[in-house]
Amino acid sequence: MNYGDLSSEAARAGSIGNDLDRELLQRVSAGDRNAFRDLYLRYHRRLARFLTRLTKRYEDAEEIINDTLLVVWQRAGEFRNASRVSTWITGIAYRRALNMIRRASTHERAMRLEIAEEEPSVSDNAQVLEQCQLLDFGLAQLPLEQRLVLEFTYYLDHSCEEIAEIMDCPVNTVKTRMFNARRKLRAILSDGSEAERRYG
Repeated sequence: MNYGDLSSEAARAGSIGNDLDRELLQRVSAGDRNAFRDLYLRYHRRLARFLTRLTKRYEDAEEIINDTLLVVWQRAGEFRNASRVSTWITGIAYRRALNMIRRASTHERAMRLEIAEEEPSVSDNAQVLEQCQLLDFGLAQLPLEQRLVLEFTYYLDHSCEEIAEIMDCPVNTVKTRMFNARRKLRAILSDGSEAERRYG
């Protein structure tokens, strides 16, 4: 398998997707409601995944998505093609999410571990669920800024440069947060696995 070919193919797919996003955004800026619907459908699922992980409440995620896409509708004409459309839209969602978390005056709701309501009947599924819960628990222990760089990287596929733009900070700050987040997460997951082996 040629990983270089896969990388270039992914880059081409990303470029095609961004071209479509820009075309839709241009039509939205002219008041095209059909283009806005198409853009909404393209972004709703990815924003919902990210924001639900961040807020842990689907209702909050939906509110942020609606606020974000209202801003997109109102300000589509202000987009200057200086970044990918996905970076611009994610940045808006990120700032709305932070505002909601700050208004709540505590990060606990955004960071608490959700307990599964039902135990899966298949042991393999149970093991996967336990690993996912351990990962969620580990992410929840990280400072918000460090957790977000991991979320942006691994769940939304943004580069360090794009994350810096979204979070309005230098690229080196993103890299430092990434390094510290990985180090802390590795230690947390290692401790969690050890405790599970010892007491599970």
